[in-house]
Amino acid sequence: MQDAAILVPVYRSGDGQLHIVMVLRSDGGVHGGQVAFPGGKRDRCDLSMLETALREAREEVGLTSDRVEVLAHFPAIETRTTGYRVYPFLARIIPPVQWQLTKREIADIIDVSLNELVRPDAHGQAIERFSTWQKSAEVAFYRVGSHRLWGLSYRILHPLIPRLIAGEWPV
Repeated sequence: MQDAAILVPVYRSGDGQLHIVMVLRSDGGVHGGQVAFPGGKRDRCDLSMLETALREAREEVGLTSDRVEVLAHFPAIETRTTGYRVYPFLARIIPPVQWQLTKREIADIIDVSLNELVRPDAHGQAIERFSTWQKSAEVAFYRVGSHRLWGLSYRILHPLIPRLIAGEWPV
């Protein structure tokens, strides 16, 4: 298992809407083309998994640690086929004026309001088959614009949504 860490960045817009910031991974690589959260593999120089998440967010999208306040950390969760153990951190952020994307890793920023994710038509399921899977399986997902958020990112976000709606953390 390879250790990795991610940030689940959230913020309130000027109109009071709660937003979640995600990324669209650039094509290529194990998770290419997928909607995910900023983050990645632990480097030997990282002193903690939080340091990994903060370093990766800075490297991938230009989100500096002075714009991040960690609200919670959650137990590690493992990918089902790619061999990663991921440590998620929920963080209130001050979004930068302009995101600084590392294009070889990140194709785009996806900024979605929580209201969009709780609409009944935003949640779906489909039978999928991927080259790394032994057989087809039903996959739950969120529609995020023209993309689908599924897999590990879905398994991290899905239980957080009702907790965010309930105001468990001061965002």
